[in-house]
Amino acid sequence: MSALAVPPLPFTLVPSRVPWKIVGTDGVRASAEPGTDIFVPPFPDQPAKLDAATLLGEAPQGDFQLSARVTVGFRATFDAGVLLVWHDEQHWAKLCFEAAPNGSPTVVSVVNRTVSDDANAFTVVGATAWLRISRVDGIYLFHASHDGRTWDMVRIFGLDSHGSTPQVGFEVQSPTGDGCEVTFDEITFAPTRLTDPRDGS
Repeated sequence: MSALAVPPLPFTLVPSRVPWKIVGTDGVRASAEPGTDIFVPPFPDQPAKLDAATLLGEAPQGDFQLSARVTVGFRATFDAGVLLVWHDEQHWAKLCFEAAPNGSPTVVSVVNRTVSDDANAFTVVGATAWLRISRVDGIYLFHASHDGRTWDMVRIFGLDSHGSTPQVGFEVQSPTGDGCEVTFDEITFAPTRLTDPRDGS
């Protein structure tokens, strides 16, 4: 598939698995394939899944902030739109807007260092949330927002790249379902440093 130039981003993005469409002047859209995910369960009797559709580009060096409004057509548990940091198959992290088992739209984070952890942050009313990945001095920060203005910290973590060049971008998944459509719009990218990682400013 051909690389996409999304106007707010200073780098091109390469799609995988499904077509990704440009939406307006600051968005992309894709439909997750049935049964797809990026997750490596910590339990040895459960298989890894690394087959979800992605749209990734090489992250510029230095500090940055990448954000998007994420709207998910939830249909099944764990349907999600995701902002993704990808180093390699063993080292990656994702910030998800996801359908919880009780049906609640929920902000969820996963950091994978050989195996995945999994942490719920907070629930959201409706099918839209704002997500942001930031990097400060090589450390990653996840924030989420109900309105795109006030941000809550979800996670701060390190992720050793082992010499690889990290990629950042988007992912769509439907691990237990028959697929879902996800729109990422109001995409912004700034090569700037967060003033206060804890309050998201």
